Amino acid sequence: MEAELRISYENEREAKAVAQAVSPDNVKVPNGLSIKTTQRKFEVLTQIQCELRLQTLIATIDDLLCCVSTAEKAFSVAKRLEARF
Repeated sequence: MEAELRISYENEREAKAVAQAVSPDNVKVPNGLSIKTTQRKFEVLTQIQCELRLQTLIATIDDLLCCVSTAEKAFSVAKRLEARF
């Protein structure tokens, strides 16, 4: 099974920040699971290959999206703080 997630951002800086934030999750994965996250201009692209159960693929996508959401929230807070000063 394969999944590809593409998330677009307003600028390259945001895309790069999110891609870097979720990339450490790509290092240790079980055998039969492969995750690769890259940044292309305004997009973050994640490719997932799963030779395990469907539930594993779904859980992996859910975990990735939670990490993306956390990175986006942190980036949003940082932008607001930057605007204050």
